[in-house]
Amino acid sequence: MRLRVTWLGHSTVVLDVEGGPRVRLVTDPLLQRHAGLLRRRGERPAPAWRDADAVLLSHLHHDHAELGSLRLLPQVPVLTAPANARWLRTKGLRGVGLGDAWYPVGGDAAVDGGADGTGAPVAEVRLVHAVHGHRPMPHRPNAANGHLVRVGAAGGSDVGTRVWVVGDTEHYPGMVHLPRLADGPVDVALVPVGGWGPRLSAGHLGPMQAARVCAEVGVRVAVPVHWGTLHAPGGRHVPRGWMDHAGAAFEAAAQRHAPGTRVVVLRPGESWSTA
Repeated sequence: MRLRVTWLGHSTVVLDVEGGPRVRLVTDPLLQRHAGLLRRRGERPAPAWRDADAVLLSHLHHDHAELGSLRLLPQVPVLTAPANARWLRTKGLRGVGLGDAWYPVGGDAAVDGGADGTGAPVAEVRLVHAVHGHRPMPHRPNAANGHLVRVGAAGGSDVGTRVWVVGDTEHYPGMVHLPRLADGPVDVALVPVGGWGPRLSAGHLGPMQAARVCAEVGVRVAVPVHWGTLHAPGGRHVPRGWMDHAGAAFEAAAQRHAPGTRVVVLRPGESWSTA
């Protein structure tokens, strides 16, 4: 099986497992023209997100958990921290709270996250730590997490591809243990490298920090996300060119600080495959 990665802008990525039973995962779906007050550069994303099997939600900031977008996926399980899942269920969505256990997606084993089936899942998902406590919201839970995805088999050496969906976070010491949590090296990481303004607040990775994280974790392929998509009203060109900076800056930083990591810079709507 191969993995196809399609970036739809900001932190929205479609992960398609192909070459066998099909599974589609969507991260932090931002599918509308805009996100609240924030403006999207370009048109709303193409419908590559349709027929998703699960949503991977990192936290409830409005540029990641936009209710109008989530309601376009009304019956799809939204895999996130337990507090966030409870809040989503009050909004009529199918929030599923995860922890350290692997949640099966696809195949006969995936029955509401249980092990009721007899076949192996096509993919498995679990939460990992994230540090993103800046700008807490008064009316939504403030739990934050990343995700690990194993594609191909139920753990061990048979896993085909291991994906780290980093989520919004600053560096924390436990990142070095992610390969152990994934039962092997991180093959692909979706790494946030920017924001919706020229300056990053606390709880984020900039291009340099993101490159150093890739080196520390031993990421094989990194796809930069969370850049070049959203801007505040009137802020698209102030300062000029800031929206196009982070992807190239991350690639340059990785060449210096993470030479073992291949960087794949996509434009919204573009795809890259593992094979």
